Amino acid sequence: MMSSRKPGSPEHIAIIPDGNRRWARRRGLKLLQGYSMGIDKVIDVGLWAKMLGVKTLSVWALSTENLTGRSKHEISLLSKLYTKAVYDKKILKMLSDNHARVNVIGNLSLLPEKLRKGLLLLQEKTSRYSDLSINLLIGYGGKDDLTFALKRLCASNISPKDLNSKTIGSMLMTANVPDVDLIIRTSGEKRLSGLLPWQSNYSELYFSRKYWPDFNRNDLKRAIDTYKRRERRFGR
Repeated sequence: MMSSRKPGSPEHIAIIPDGNRRWARRRGLKLLQGYSMGIDKVIDVGLWAKMLGVKTLSVWALSTENLTGRSKHEISLLSKLYTKAVYDKKILKMLSDNHARVNVIGNLSLLPEKLRKGLLLLQEKTSRYSDLSINLLIGYGGKDDLTFALKRLCASNISPKDLNSKTIGSMLMTANVPDVDLIIRTSGEKRLSGLLPWQSNYSELYFSRKYWPDFNRNDLKRAIDTYKRRERRFGR
């Protein structure tokens, strides 16, 4: 029997940045301020992660359930903030200075045209960088990802006897996303809500009680240090 081993630093961290609304309400602030702080925090965490040796960061920015389950006012507010961020030259410069590439993943047809174009433009402008990959999951859902793969398989000429995990994985909208070493969810909620189901098979989980806007560099380092102390068995 193969022995378990303690991991080094995680190469791929995925984050569910939860608690922006509750953070704002606790402080008597408007939702706009909570979401604005949350977006700024994503940029900060990306840079901290890079300095801590992380190669890939996946951030769930907006789920398909968010798009259908939240009020039109709230979705409109979020869309405007995201649109402002993707066209922000300061953010582009920060990404460029740190050689960080943005990959946009999700059903972009669900998003307003200006936001969709801005996201694709940001992806194009950062495509040559490789020091850090930031996967921005927007208009994304885990079940939708698997459904997307099944539709592609049905439309292909692949025989059922030729199907294997590698073939199925290649059909996902997240086909180029590597397996996740560590998943972090903030706000005290302890569920994954369908985050990257294919890539999270053996992910280590870390739940922070802090709301996303309050999550800081020490919190990220604590999560990584906790990961390093764990034993990863991968079913062995």
